[in-house]
Amino acid sequence: MKTLRQQNRPVISYVPRVEPAPPDHAHKMDGFKDVWLLRGKYVAFVLVGDHFRRSPAFTVPESAQRWALQVRQEEEM
Repeated sequence: MKTLRQQNRPVISYVPRVEPAPPDHAHKMDGFKDVWLLRGKYVAFVLVGDHFRRSPAFTVPESAQRWALQVRQEEEM
């Protein structure tokens, strides 16, 4: 039996991207405060300081909004 390769591979966590503004080709989703439709996926943009943080792409807008709320709570702490 072969041994598993890359057993000690480090776990990479998601680091939000920092952007000056949501892109022009993104469409704001009605009914959601921070969710935009970008290339068929739902992405949240949260203003932190003077830059926007971008979430990973989600398949449902509720998940993106939940991510945005968590980021806001972390920034308040």
